[in-house]
Amino acid sequence: MSRGGVFLGVDVGTGSARAGIFDDKGKLLGSASSPIQIWKERDCVEQSSTDIWHAVCAAVKSACSLVNVAPEDVVSLGFTATCSLVAVGADGSPVSVSWNGDSRRDIIVWMDHRALDQTERINSHSSPVLQFYGGSVSPEMQAPKLLWVKENLQKTWSMVYRWMDLGNWLTYRATGDETRSLSHMEQWRESNPRGMDEVFWAEIGLGDLYEGSQAKIGHSVVFPGHPLGSGLTPTSAKELGLLTGTPVGTSLIDAYAGGLGVMESMPDAELKADMFDEEAICHRMVLVCGTSTCHMVVSKNKLFIPGVWGPFLSAMTPEFWLTECGQSATGALLDYIVQNHAAAPLLANQAASQSMSIYELMNKILLSMAHEQNMPFLSALSQDTNVLPDFHGNRSPVADPKSKGVICGLTLDTSEKHLALLYLATIQGIAYGTRHIVEHCNAHGHKIDTLLACGRLAKNSLYIQEHADITGCPIILPRENENVLLGAADLGGVAAKKFAGVRDAMKALNAAGKVVRPSSDPRVKKYHDAKYKIFRSLYEQQLSHRSTMAQALH
Repeated sequence: MSRGGVFLGVDVGTGSARAGIFDDKGKLLGSASSPIQIWKERDCVEQSSTDIWHAVCAAVKSACSLVNVAPEDVVSLGFTATCSLVAVGADGSPVSVSWNGDSRRDIIVWMDHRALDQTERINSHSSPVLQFYGGSVSPEMQAPKLLWVKENLQKTWSMVYRWMDLGNWLTYRATGDETRSLSHMEQWRESNPRGMDEVFWAEIGLGDLYEGSQAKIGHSVVFPGHPLGSGLTPTSAKELGLLTGTPVGTSLIDAYAGGLGVMESMPDAELKADMFDEEAICHRMVLVCGTSTCHMVVSKNKLFIPGVWGPFLSAMTPEFWLTECGQSATGALLDYIVQNHAAAPLLANQAASQSMSIYELMNKILLSMAHEQNMPFLSALSQDTNVLPDFHGNRSPVADPKSKGVICGLTLDTSEKHLALLYLATIQGIAYGTRHIVEHCNAHGHKIDTLLACGRLAKNSLYIQEHADITGCPIILPRENENVLLGAADLGGVAAKKFAGVRDAMKALNAAGKVVRPSSDPRVKKYHDAKYKIFRSLYEQQLSHRSTMAQALH
């Protein structure tokens, strides 16, 4: 290859491991993915670190082969992953976190909700530590999961030598260095005055994690992109098809990496205007839209917001406080709505015959329906259908894991048009959730006026336009859609000293694609304002119904 070297980023998501190769301008040269096995049994969702590492190696080799990259062309490697929890034995071997003792299943996946009872008990302590999590923890966090394992799998608890966030485990597996990055488990400690976190762990029954120089949860924490060990070990280099010693940076949670890969993707005109405004970045919220959606915004000030995670200093962007919001099921919810509808098989066949996705086909059907029914605008098709998208609880901003999904306006219709309509109403429900998050953050000190979106849902034009119309914010789509992979590659580039720091890597490698603006039609705003009121009332009604039934069963 004639080019002067490439940056490799690896992202381990919920369903696959992906590898992307970027040049020094942040342009994606090629990517590859490899599926990951997942076990779901009621509230328990588990994976295997052995399986994940095999998938990572397969994806890296495929990507390098696709782009014709030789091992010596790879300047550096960066990892990002979901905030799943890995149980590691004394010799580095997997330790089962499963009821059935299957030794392969050593990871509690981020979306696992087994620890609802432990979550409620932790929240009842009202510890000052909880202010960094909007006043309450979520069952998707590590503390409740750890407590669940201690209470339910005593053998596992005694066998585990290290508990690691998945991103940290990947860099440990690659380099042999167990230094941690600021992932969720580490933020518990780094965000709080020294000693307060230790008191908190003891209060909730997890004080033994601190025994033995904090070996079980690590004691060395560094900023993202810090070079680890001596780079790739000979064993991992051979498995990945790369050179021993290739620099590896400390990892990031996947959503944070997406933020790195998109936060500076501003059009040239806006960039020039922002050049002398250090805080311009604080007006932008990043949406990483995949199985779930993460909403991230940074501030110079330390803002505590009820029901919202953070603030975390330098967790994504150095010297800025990160606020992290989210919706636990977005892509997963759309998949669920579509796959469980009677018309899905027929639509899937039609889409395949036209070489398009089922979502692209439904977008076409909706356009045609709006035309046939003489609708003033496409969104008005959903006037009789309202969706509360809390099918996997509400992470932000009400922080209610018990919240349930609602579909209001069902009939006996099972046609393809009905599925398209339900799909539209679900997209709108998700977008009203984002509007709720933006309004809540701005009411507590943020100044969000622009959204940047990436991830698989950002490729859906209807999804993005509805979000623009409903939030009233322009949405910037980056030039490269694989921004989580780009963020991972950024981390490796910083570790290899190709950039002075993370912010410099962001500015060098981010680039804007197009801007999607909200509709200028006042009727569209009036329509969505009305539906947003209904959206908010659906949750209030649910709380009332919950209270009524609790009294009836008391």
